[in-house]
Amino acid sequence: MKVRLKDVAARAGVAINTASTILNRRPNSWASKATEQRVFVAAEELGYKPNRAAVALRSGRFNSIALLLPDLHNPFYCAFADLLEREAEKHRYDTLIESWRMDLERERHCLGDIMDREVDGVAALLSDHASHREFLADQFKRGRPFVALSQVGGAALPVDSVLADFTGGLRDALTALWELGHRRFGFICALASGQCDIQRQKLFRGMLTDRGLGSDGYQFVRCDHTSEGAYQAAMQLLRGNLNRPTAIIAMNDLAAIATMRAATELGISIPKDLSLVGVDDIPMASYLPVSLTSIAQPMLQMAERTCALLFDRIENPTKAHIEQAVFPTTFIPRESIGRAPSR
Repeated sequence: MKVRLKDVAARAGVAINTASTILNRRPNSWASKATEQRVFVAAEELGYKPNRAAVALRSGRFNSIALLLPDLHNPFYCAFADLLEREAEKHRYDTLIESWRMDLERERHCLGDIMDREVDGVAALLSDHASHREFLADQFKRGRPFVALSQVGGAALPVDSVLADFTGGLRDALTALWELGHRRFGFICALASGQCDIQRQKLFRGMLTDRGLGSDGYQFVRCDHTSEGAYQAAMQLLRGNLNRPTAIIAMNDLAAIATMRAATELGISIPKDLSLVGVDDIPMASYLPVSLTSIAQPMLQMAERTCALLFDRIENPTKAHIEQAVFPTTFIPRESIGRAPSR
């Protein structure tokens, strides 16, 4: 026989409305922690499973959010997803995770599709927020809770946003390398299919120009987002190049790890012959045979702020003010950088 809500209420010794409020995780519950625990235990013992569609129809809430990621192969995004999912659980929300697989055409498809899922809000790590301005503005106009995650640069976003500012981290990385005597730099730009990300390139170029370094002192090599693509880009920079860079900055840590492999195969020692810096500070960066210097984004704080903005918008969908949270990046020096080799 099917277990009903009133059976759970009777087992827990509470009113049906109280049991409903607790099980549906409504924010207006006045029940004590002990009462909540009693109701959840009763539901588990009886095998009660509320019909989520019926619950959503009554309450207007699915108690779920969605997170759209660029790439499930990159540990940075997986680590961020884990942190955000844990934060959402504190609000008693489930998290649906989907990847746009570093393909801008799929990204556009996923953005449109995910808004029709049974979720109360969406957080999305975007490739280039400028190309999605019309879509994002429409979400805000419709009162759909949406938080965009991207990097600082360009016009302000028309939705709540959490942005990483790479200026400080890149400046400190270049300062450290400059003080170690490096004057020949390589940059591996690992990008999504169809992506044109010039924000960090502009930062790199501007910082080096400010130090008086001409265009012959740095090289940019574009590749796809895969480790193989970064490996080939590193080979292009390092193989048979008499003026090869003494320091390489990769757009992410996976590209930096692929560069380590290319250097090893070419007999180039890190950091004796080549200094290497990644971006994102993925968890494994500290545990490589040569620990990887990186530029860290504050993942935990960004995940917490993303949830705070999203749940505030879920509770206040008509709020007129758009929130923007900007987080600085931090240079984390490790064993992969050293003094520039003598010519």
